[in-house]
Amino acid sequence: MSKELAVSSDQLLAFETDCHLFKDCGFPAPSVWSFLFDPIFSVGPVDFNKPMLLALIGTVVILAFFWAAFAKPKLVPGKFQMVAEILYDFVRSGIARETIGKKGEPFVPFLVSLFFFVWILNLWALIPLAQFPVNSVIAFPVGLALMVWIVYMTVTFKTNGFVGGIRNLCVPSGLPKPIYVILTPIEFVSNIFVRPFTLAVRLFANMFAGHILILIFTIATWYMLGTLLGTLLGTVYATASFALTLVLTVFEMFIQALQAYVFTVLTATYLSQALEEAH
Repeated sequence: MSKELAVSSDQLLAFETDCHLFKDCGFPAPSVWSFLFDPIFSVGPVDFNKPMLLALIGTVVILAFFWAAFAKPKLVPGKFQMVAEILYDFVRSGIARETIGKKGEPFVPFLVSLFFFVWILNLWALIPLAQFPVNSVIAFPVGLALMVWIVYMTVTFKTNGFVGGIRNLCVPSGLPKPIYVILTPIEFVSNIFVRPFTLAVRLFANMFAGHILILIFTIATWYMLGTLLGTLLGTVYATASFALTLVLTVFEMFIQALQAYVFTVLTATYLSQALEEAH
């Protein structure tokens, strides 16, 4: 990241606070500055900026939550353990068993970790002082998709061997042989390249777009209220923009959970295919 594009700690606002309607300045729309941050601290050659720090804190929160809930499990669970069991069972029964079946039991910890990690990275957008969805930085969805792809490929070849794994990925069974001339290359490109690409882009695009929309209407509220404060027109404009901000925030809460669910379900679907024996 170049120094010219980095955002210093005193420039974290996505807009100029003294810029308002009818003050000879255009609407300060969100830009690249809303997604680039200066390092907060460094450990050796590694610089940690705001998104990286939020990802680390999110990891600690997830580990601490499940450790506290299951470190000393009780036969009759308390409220904290009960909540953790419900969340764990949601992924286990609603995703792993529904998608993979009994063979999916060994992958439940992986899917649970993936679901809650993706979710908390999204949820940071709504947490005061953080207010930034980590998955709106493309590097994080790409890293998660790469991890899923490695597990997917490993399971595929471990289950079927090298030749069987290639058949599993590229040669669907039960079709007329002439079709394989066209279908095999398509399946190869789809399973090897397109799947991880779409998995990453889907998550990134939704979080990026949601954050941009909330920023636009948040800035618009301030932009229109500052100059027209105390007038009926200013009240109407700013109130409408603020109301849309609240609506979009509630909608974004749903999208954040949905994207974590979709990411995990697709991962389970890939694992289910990897566990199928090639014919």
